[in-house]
Amino acid sequence: MRRTLVSLLAAILLAACSDAPQEKGAAPVTFTNPVYEKNFPDPGVLDVDGTWYAYGTNNAVDNVPLLTSTDLVQWTEQGDVLPQVGSWASYGNTWAPEVIRTDAGKYVLYYTARWNKADRQCIGAAVADSPKGPFVDPHPAPLICQDDEGGSIDASPFRDTDGTLYLHWKNDGNHIGVPSHLYAQRLAPDGLSLTGGRVRLLTNDKPWQGAVIEAPEMIRHDGKLCLFYSGGAFDSDGYAVGYATCDSPMGPCQDAPENPILRSSPDAAGPGHCYPVTTADGTTWLLYHAWPPDAIGSVAPGRQMWLDRVDWVDGKPVVHGPTAGPQPMP
Repeated sequence: MRRTLVSLLAAILLAACSDAPQEKGAAPVTFTNPVYEKNFPDPGVLDVDGTWYAYGTNNAVDNVPLLTSTDLVQWTEQGDVLPQVGSWASYGNTWAPEVIRTDAGKYVLYYTARWNKADRQCIGAAVADSPKGPFVDPHPAPLICQDDEGGSIDASPFRDTDGTLYLHWKNDGNHIGVPSHLYAQRLAPDGLSLTGGRVRLLTNDKPWQGAVIEAPEMIRHDGKLCLFYSGGAFDSDGYAVGYATCDSPMGPCQDAPENPILRSSPDAAGPGHCYPVTTADGTTWLLYHAWPPDAIGSVAPGRQMWLDRVDWVDGKPVVHGPTAGPQPMP
């Protein structure tokens, strides 16, 4: 409670300060969503030495467009980090990329693309020496492709406190009219292969989820594991974010009864495919995409990138958003 009051007072003071003239060149004290106004769906984010790297679903030019920022608010376009998809894949459907740095100092990009052989969306892995790429996928086949379950998409790597790597993803069940599940499996230390058995963490069995759950993102906060995910049709105002608590990166997981915790507002439609980040002061923020309410499904501006704060109340994440007014900078 005390932390919440302190945060509220700080927000009021910062908002008041924002009305006063700022010195030329001074850093802004507040920001207003969206933080990136062009189309940038499915942001996957990586922090490297104080710079945030955001990787997004393909646009008309780039397979995997990259944005960089030092404050999570002001973003700079960096071009395409995956100039060529793997030989197993075709161009035009490169979705939901995320990157992790291995202990060997390499960067592994997990991305979804269409496997020519199976005509399914599947997950590939590409490698680079820098978070800016270029990433290269040398593999003749995808890392994961559950052909009998509609394909595999939305890969999200997770490093636990003991250094073990895991991968979470979704089978593309709604593509063929079967249930969609969130899966987990251990990754090898180089991040390029899966080891051991895989498990199902969640299934779309709640009314708000409709035919889809997707975009798993695991975070450990105060020693406890929280799995954020999205549910509903991505091109509708019913798309939203929920979470589950998990006993381990391999589950079991318990869906939160208060879901969804981030849903459409008069200013943002279909908020989802979120990525939780933790800043240097320990605050959790949520980057996610959302449509303008009057332009759901539009090519332009498309799904814009938003940023909102997450508070932890009795161990549960509470998202302050979608927030369209000025709020304190991270």
